[in-house]
Amino acid sequence: MPASATTSRVLHVDLATGASRVIQFEGRPLHLGGSGLAAALYEAYGLPGAPAEDPRQPLIFAIGPLTGYYPLMSKVVCGFRSPYNGQWAESHAGGRLALALRFAGYDALMITGAARTLSCLVVGSRRLEVHDVHYLRGQDVFVTGKYLRRFGKDSSGHRSTVRIGPAGEKGVAFACANVDSFRHFGRLGAGAVMGAKNLKGIVVLGDGGAALPEGKDYPKLFRDIYGAVTGTDMMQKYHDLGTAENLSVLNELKALPWRNLQATTDPAIDGISGERFAEQLLLRQTACAGCPVGCIHIGLLRQQFARDHEFLYKQVSYDYEPIFAQGSMLGLTNASDVLALLDDTEKLGLDCMSAGVALAWATEALERGVITEAETLAPLAFGNVATYMTGLHHLANGANEFWRTLGRGTPSATDAYGGREFSCVLGQEMAGYATGEVFFVAQALGFRHSHLDSGGYSFDQSVPPREPGTFRTPEEITADVNKAVAFLADDEQKRIAINCMVACLFSRKAYSMPRLQEALAAIGCRAEADGMPDALRTVQAARWRLKLQTGYRPEEVTIPKRFTEIVTWKGPIDTAYMEALRLAYVDAIRRMADAPAPAAG
Repeated sequence: MPASATTSRVLHVDLATGASRVIQFEGRPLHLGGSGLAAALYEAYGLPGAPAEDPRQPLIFAIGPLTGYYPLMSKVVCGFRSPYNGQWAESHAGGRLALALRFAGYDALMITGAARTLSCLVVGSRRLEVHDVHYLRGQDVFVTGKYLRRFGKDSSGHRSTVRIGPAGEKGVAFACANVDSFRHFGRLGAGAVMGAKNLKGIVVLGDGGAALPEGKDYPKLFRDIYGAVTGTDMMQKYHDLGTAENLSVLNELKALPWRNLQATTDPAIDGISGERFAEQLLLRQTACAGCPVGCIHIGLLRQQFARDHEFLYKQVSYDYEPIFAQGSMLGLTNASDVLALLDDTEKLGLDCMSAGVALAWATEALERGVITEAETLAPLAFGNVATYMTGLHHLANGANEFWRTLGRGTPSATDAYGGREFSCVLGQEMAGYATGEVFFVAQALGFRHSHLDSGGYSFDQSVPPREPGTFRTPEEITADVNKAVAFLADDEQKRIAINCMVACLFSRKAYSMPRLQEALAAIGCRAEADGMPDALRTVQAARWRLKLQTGYRPEEVTIPKRFTEIVTWKGPIDTAYMEALRLAYVDAIRRMADAPAPAAG
């Protein structure tokens, strides 16, 4: 059970001095945990006036009050100032990290400062070490993981490893931080923040214990939740084909981006569909610690490495988003080619979505003559996996000025070279949903610029198509905009509840608001349970306020022309509706940020 009803236990490590301390951070009934705790810690300890790359900026890993007590409470929120846009950002990941932090006895790990040499931080319940690992400079994620797993081998319990590859060391703005095997803090550059701190890796030792709550309420509730997620079909689709089943569905809806969103459907989908991966390449399913579902799909990649019949076998995770970004978006129609590209992306420590979409823009820019092969150093071409393998290495290592510029994000490249009109950027490189106006606005303006901020893509799919050749009247635009904005704000708040706990977003049906309150009460967090509705509004406001304080100007967000040119199953994009929705959502964001602030810790 949590040690205190009102505080979060935070381990603060200053890499510049090597000093550490445990903070009893007040106000848990207001910030709850996870997303809310990370925002509250940055409000208390962050430097809004300093750039994202300033080593003094905190890098925060936060779990929730339910972590370790219930199924699927398996995620960690990483909070940081993003090198991509300078703004307050979050990225979420699973693996073993959440349980390792719980059993180490911390609700959050906060790291400030930069180490003198490339280092690995090791933390446990009664242990803190900073190891010089300069010999790992330039090493990829796989080699680095193998070395870092030597630390803490003598400890019992859950052990988790977070590390970066060459992209993070080089400061690529969408470098990710890899967690254990197959999981990542992917979007917006957490890996580059670790690189700026000279931090090659973090090992968390879950070498302590946590007592279970007494009484009958907790075990009964645990059995009910466990039974719901394992004994019904609630989570079946995530275990079976996984989210990769969406490839065929969205292609049929004319909502799957192909070749830098030059098309939204292609008959070659069979080569990279979820069914094709499952039938030909699926090796096994695995799960994050504390999850009984097993939604992580691992494919078997067979690669020839020498003449005659010499082959390597590798295990590569896949999902809908990686297949979109490094499959259809690049015109690849062979599942093994996609796995090969994903394997290299993982090794280099790049976010697979941003890297794939950035390469797609570079390919079209090369086709149009906006840039030349003197810049790309490779004949990038849709459908040619070999050129993309070369491009990934140039991107991660900053091979020349062009690749270094693209490594700061596609918007930086379009500012320098042109081609913004066909860039697929919605706040950051797009997620794989060409579903229509609501999703485009939701990602462009959303808090994390992610498909995970709200279900804008599902809202698009819930609206029936209009008669061909007709568009909304002004009155219809007003009515539809009001519905969409209300949906986005409400759905965001529901997801904040999940992200404060910090559960897997796939568990939304298992954890309604009343169920979360019941779960909090059963482990003794009565104040958090009773105050949860008010706390969620407070956290929502605090997150938006931080984003605005760190430079976000929603009024200046625009949507590139490419998104107005596509045709979905509903027909052409209604540009008047999309612009009205954009303006209304800007107003909604400003109103959400004006709600009362949480009390400082």
